[in-house]
Amino acid sequence: MKRETAVFVLIMLAAAAAADDELHGWTASDRAYDTERIAELDAAIADGRFRDINGVVVIYDRELLVERYYNGADRERTHNTRSVGKTFAAAVLGIAIREGHVGSVDDTLGDFYDLRRYAHFSDGKRAVTLEQLITMTSGFDGFDFDPSSPGNEENMYPQDDWVRWTLDLPMAEERNPGDEWRYFTAGIVVLGDILNRAVPGGLEAYAHDRLFGPLGITNYEWQHTPQRVANTAGGIQLTPLDYAKFGQLFKDGGRWRGEVVIPAEWARESLEPKVETVVDGNAYGYLWWHRRYRVGATDYPVSYCSGNGGNKIFVFETLPLVVVVTASAYGRRYMHTQVDEMMERYVLPAVVDAD
Repeated sequence: MKRETAVFVLIMLAAAAAADDELHGWTASDRAYDTERIAELDAAIADGRFRDINGVVVIYDRELLVERYYNGADRERTHNTRSVGKTFAAAVLGIAIREGHVGSVDDTLGDFYDLRRYAHFSDGKRAVTLEQLITMTSGFDGFDFDPSSPGNEENMYPQDDWVRWTLDLPMAEERNPGDEWRYFTAGIVVLGDILNRAVPGGLEAYAHDRLFGPLGITNYEWQHTPQRVANTAGGIQLTPLDYAKFGQLFKDGGRWRGEVVIPAEWARESLEPKVETVVDGNAYGYLWWHRRYRVGATDYPVSYCSGNGGNKIFVFETLPLVVVVTASAYGRRYMHTQVDEMMERYVLPAVVDAD
């Protein structure tokens, strides 16, 4: 891709006079950062070194520091971040537990379904907990990273009823619930169905009232299951600035502008690594990944939501920093590794080297 044909928008936030509503509720930061490093990132995307990148948003100390859009994207355009949407389901679960619509993460599938009505009934399946669903340790015979797995998500999408298909799956023979991490999208679809049954007005209306409304998010769109339930497998579409609100909400312990949206304990538990994954250097919490980035001799631990295409919401542990990357490299081998390189070579150095 030729540099002169790449489409990107450069916004000089230090000189911005835009009102908060134009910035989706954010205030523009006047903090110094390495603008040359970000310009190098712009050039690398324009030259095609990093492909299919649509947006980069950097929030520093609760203010909008860097905002970039590429390849026809802009501030008002929503973006499909695929499995980033799973983490929104976990946030709604935390709210539902606080309000008493769901008991706790120790509630089991048997509390919500008569599993004798489904194939491959077992006491182990009946005892699978909500916590095991959201930490991807449920023990179902499903693994999205393995195309031959019976419970691979690609086998679910052609079905007329995704929840029934999931609950009909057998349990894995070689591992028990809680033993090992296996990425299992179908389990989060079941979580969405549980929430839809449990909360007043159904999942979509409840999330609007309890999560999106308090964050001032109005420009968004759910995808749906064949039963017209909000699709918690992923695919919810927000703008990059609104995805950043979700990250900042967890960074601030469940509060947005002083208002409690998610219980503080839930926000803390969500970001806490609970299980090792099969991805080198990564652990997993409540639908949040965990890893470290290195700049120079310093490691920066980070929790992040991740979706196909290279979509990310990063929440840094030791920096007052939230970063959103939207991308559309769906199914490409480079989709995640190029974002890692962008973070370590450009975005993080632009911020930390300015200190």
